[in-house]
Amino acid sequence: MKFAYADPPYPGNAHLYKDHPDYAGEVDHKELIARMDSEYDGWLLHTGSNNLAYIMGLLTELDISNYRVMSWVKPFAAFKRNVSVAYAWEPIIVKAIRKPVVSKRIDGLIMRDWLAESITLKKGLTGTKPSKVCVWLFEVSGLEPEDEFYDLYPGTLAVSEAHEDWCDTVEAWRRGDLR
Repeated sequence: MKFAYADPPYPGNAHLYKDHPDYAGEVDHKELIARMDSEYDGWLLHTGSNNLAYIMGLLTELDISNYRVMSWVKPFAAFKRNVSVAYAWEPIIVKAIRKPVVSKRIDGLIMRDWLAESITLKKGLTGTKPSKVCVWLFEVSGLEPEDEFYDLYPGTLAVSEAHEDWCDTVEAWRRGDLR
């Protein structure tokens, strides 16, 4: 099974990454969602809370309905000058690759449609996801280590590294090394 993890620059924010070697301007989110839905068995898309209505409109326009909106809540978030209410949560659109299995293979992970985890600091790029957020999303997406995993916007490689660590943890759990 093939799974795509997409954490692109959010609509209207591509300018934040203009100095990154992969910079290609604004992302065509409609094209991205359509491509993921046609090429992958499951996928997820990070976006900003102020972009959720736009992304939901694209999903409707593309006639995609078999997804869930998850919420990453940030107990510690970046406060910006002249922004009265902090952006302290992010929606993630998840089209699961299969029904997630509730297990105890990841210590301390409770399967909810939200996760509270602080942002990362000084990881090289604005918006780099914490490993715990990635692991939670792998689990709620129904991923298994043998699935083909595609990090469509690798940036700092934090997502790919979290995926490798998660695969090792799940394999250790399957062997009985973790209980």
